[in-house]
Amino acid sequence: MPRQTPRGHATKQGILEVASAIASVEGLAGLTLGRLATDLSMSKSGLFAHFGSKEELQLATIEHARQIYVEQVILPGLAHSPGIATLQGLCDSYVALMERRVFPGGCFFAAAMAEFDARPGVVRDTIAALQRQWLDMLEGAAGDGIDAGELDGSIDPIQLAFELEAAMLSAKLVLPSLQRCAVLRTVQERDSTHDQRRGLAEGPTRLGRGGAA
Repeated sequence: MPRQTPRGHATKQGILEVASAIASVEGLAGLTLGRLATDLSMSKSGLFAHFGSKEELQLATIEHARQIYVEQVILPGLAHSPGIATLQGLCDSYVALMERRVFPGGCFFAAAMAEFDARPGVVRDTIAALQRQWLDMLEGAAGDGIDAGELDGSIDPIQLAFELEAAMLSAKLVLPSLQRCAVLRTVQERDSTHDQRRGLAEGPTRLGRGGAA
């Protein structure tokens, strides 16, 4: 296969930018070479030079979206110290991506996962693998927070990752009034409530110590 020229690479990236925007609103299934050719005022043969099939176009669009998430969500989030700072950084970066409407339809991967959940094949497998990697990242950061004593040891990092993902997906519906860190604040409040309940249970002992002082 001929090596792609810088101009060809730039053209392909421009195509994928439009493709990812369309897919976030209308779905990957509706993403066709014909639709792109019309929107970009290009010939189908010109698009075939970059993508040989609809599936290849879908996979390339998914990869383009992944790179955006890596650059704008994951790398900024992982720049923080391990534990709750990373967890908060990942959530903040994700919400910021939604606020900037980088993808007009909202979360590219949430939409793609819902669309292809019942459609076996390489596209669904690719989306599912990337979604799993994201949840693993949230779980890992939560686990680090537990190990560091920043989160209560009774918290299940797997469950917490799912709760955070659900909260962030619903957050896009109320972004105009959403404050950054609201998702993590909910977690911290839950952790604080746990500490308060534990404090009430230990109250007599603590008061006893206070009286003896």
